[in-house]
Formats: sequence, structure tokens, C-alpha cells
Amino acid sequence: MANLIPLRDWLQHMDDEYLSAFIRDGGSSIKFAVTADELKPALREAVAERCRKSDYVFATLDAADMRAHMPQDLFFELARRIDWRLLARRLILRLAGDKHFEVEDIDPGASGNVFAAVADRNAIELQSVFREIRPAIEEHVVKNRRMAKDFREAMRQLCLMESDRGEYDGQPVLDWLTGANPRVSSVRPFSIYTGINRTTARYFIESALHWVRLAGFTGTVILLDNSRVTLARNPRDGKRYYTKAMTMDHYELLREFIDDIDRLSGTLLLVATNSEFVDETGSRGYAIYQALRTRVMDDVRDRNLVNPVASLVRLS
Repeated sequence: MANLIPLRDWLQHMDDEYLSAFIRDGGSSIKFAVTADELKPALREAVAERCRKSDYVFATLDAADMRAHMPQDLFFELARRIDWRLLARRLILRLAGDKHFEVEDIDPGASGNVFAAVADRNAIELQSVFREIRPAIEEHVVKNRRMAKDFREAMRQLCLMESDRGEYDGQPVLDWLTGANPRVSSVRPFSIYTGINRTTARYFIESALHWVRLAGFTGTVILLDNSRVTLARNPRDGKRYYTKAMTMDHYELLREFIDDIDRLSGTLLLVATNSEFVDETGSRGYAIYQALRTRVMDDVRDRNLVNPVASLVRLS
């Protein structure tokens, strides 16, 4: 039987080796955790609690509820779990602090005009704050080559719209980001001309992960449950079913993230999976896509000891 590591012990290693050091410093990693279904709620809550304490953005994704083999769906699901307005406000306050405005007592999660909050806190006119911060937005967002061009423009628009005193005008951009209305025609008035699709989605994912850190969060932790892709027979339970070709596409997407891990910023992707994923004889395990298998398999495994920071671990 494969060696197991207790969930608590493994999480402590994730804390010590990744969340409190490597990921915090901007590095990124992908880990695969083979675990029973009944252990997944405990895994999810434990990771969520660590993210809350360390100021990480935390997102849970489930292949049973989304097309996990389509990169644009991965982006849209991630985008729906991100508070884009909060990120914009946090960046604005960070830039205001860089301009030596007093911002310590301003809550980025509060409703209202964040530019006006800075003006009130510093007893100056709103337009003076806006004139100071707008060039900084152009410099740190529009000229930031770590993010895709149209993503940069979307973030610029979201930041500038936080200056409006009336009704918020950024909903079309939010709907485009989250897939509620992905048509490019809906965001052309905002100088956005690229659709989020299978070809472009990975660039938008990379951009979003960089944006999270730019806005002042420590990084991003994504918990992806991909157990559903390993089902060989359709249970017809109303949830998503994956053909073998779809499963292969999902594995290829994971392989691409592994190979391009250096393009991600401060990100820990935890893939929670099941024993069928590592079944060498099954029709849906990672053995059907050797390029992924060779990247996560146990090259050397001690009979008695478990490597807690291996690419793939088995939890108990």
C-alpha cells in the first residue's frame, strides 16, 4: 500500500515550506493530493483558514461543476471568486500611500468612493487626490508587461471607475471578466478588444494572479477538485461528465501549468484528486497522458518514509 501522510502534517509542511516563504516571496507551485472524499471538507476548511490568516486570495474549483478541460472556464470560475472592486481599491490605497497620503485607517472593503475617502482623511480636495493617483495607475497598471494588454485596460478602467460618485459604471467589465457576458462587443466602449477564450485564457489567468499580488494580497491559493474527470462511467447525477478526450484535455491543461509555472505569480495550485487518478491500469488515470504522469509521479519512494513536499502525496 502507498505511504500516507496525515493531513495535519502535510498542511504544516505547506505552511512552512510554501505559504510562509516560497509563495509569499512570489514563487509558484502545483501540488497533487490524493485524498478520500470524506477528507476533502477538512482539507478545504484548513486551507481556507490559513489563507485568511496570511492574506491570500483563496478559491475553490470543482470539476463536477465546470468544464475543467477548458482554460477559459477555469478563468471564469476563478474570476467569479475574486472581488475585483476590492482589488482595485486596495491598489488605489497602495498607490496613495506611495504618494505619502495618510491611508492607514481607510477600509478598502467599505462602500463609497475610495478617492473621496483619501481626500477626507487628508483634508484635501478630491480632484487633487485623483490628479496625483491617476498617473500612478497608468504607470503601475497600463505599462505593466506582466499582464495581458486588454486585462491591463480592464484593471485601469476598474480603478478609474472607483472615482465615480454616482452609480457604478464598471459592471460590463465585471461581467466580461466573470463570463456573465463574455462578448467583446459589451466592453469595446472601455477600449477592450480581446475575447477570453481557449487561446487567450491562460494569459488572463497569469494576469489575474499577478494582479492579486499587485493589489497587495500575499498571493493566491487555488484548490481544484478534479476527481470528477476520473469517472469512466457517467453516473447521470446531473453533474458534469468527462469523456476520455475531455479528461486528456484536462490533463494537458495541468501539464501546461506545470511547465509554465514560472509565469505565475505567488500562486499555490492544490489539485485534490482520488485514487483513480493514480491508477496505472484505469482508463481515466494520469497514465493515459504520459506527459503529465512523468511530471507528478514518484521518481524515488522510500518504503517507510513519505516526502511531504513531493509533487504528489497521499493524505490520510
